[in-house]
Amino acid sequence: MAARTPAPEKRPGLISQIKSLFVFTKNVYPWLGWLLIGIIVLGIALGVLVGFLIPPTAVWSIILWGVSGLMAGLLAAMITMTRLSTRAMYQKIDGMPGAAGHILSTGLGRKWQANEMPVGVNPKSQDAVYRVIGRGGVVIVAEGARGRLTRLVADERAKVQRVASGVPVTVLYIGHGEGDVPISKLASTIKALPNKIDRSTMAAVIKRVDSVSKSVTSLPIPKGIDPTKVRAPRPR
Repeated sequence: MAARTPAPEKRPGLISQIKSLFVFTKNVYPWLGWLLIGIIVLGIALGVLVGFLIPPTAVWSIILWGVSGLMAGLLAAMITMTRLSTRAMYQKIDGMPGAAGHILSTGLGRKWQANEMPVGVNPKSQDAVYRVIGRGGVVIVAEGARGRLTRLVADERAKVQRVASGVPVTVLYIGHGEGDVPISKLASTIKALPNKIDRSTMAAVIKRVDSVSKSVTSLPIPKGIDPTKVRAPRPR
């Protein structure tokens, strides 16, 4: 008898996902519940006000406008909670080893290629550098203390310039000091870089750099952030 095919894993429903999103965000912003209630009440109040102001002023008209205000308030509350959940996620992973890899592997579009695994790492301090290649050239993202990252960044820059001469190389340091890029702005900073190379050149650079890259997967380094622990659950 053929083996029975296991049933696919059941995904949580919409209500369950919204609840998880609320709990996740409320852990960072305890006042979230009051804010959402206020937004919904404001939406209802505005709807009722419109019902009074727009003729004909009748009970059924006020009720319909009130319901419309409720729907608008619920939508505004959901949008607000989603944006706050993103901010909460950034606050939770800020300063954690592997945070940059998580953002690079999930927050960039098709114009950029990145991986959550670093291309250079200090096993003791867990300082790491990541490489991103795209239409804007090559971006080296350094995560850790600047003083300890000097050699890692220099080695990666030399490697790239050796096989991709003429391609612009940008170095970004994650942090909150002068000249640093906060983790919350890492993806937007990279995507804002102007296009410097075409698609064919980008593909050639990726192939050349990968051919000389040394595997670091055997080193005791963080494989990015566990998305089940810190990524804000999003309703589908």
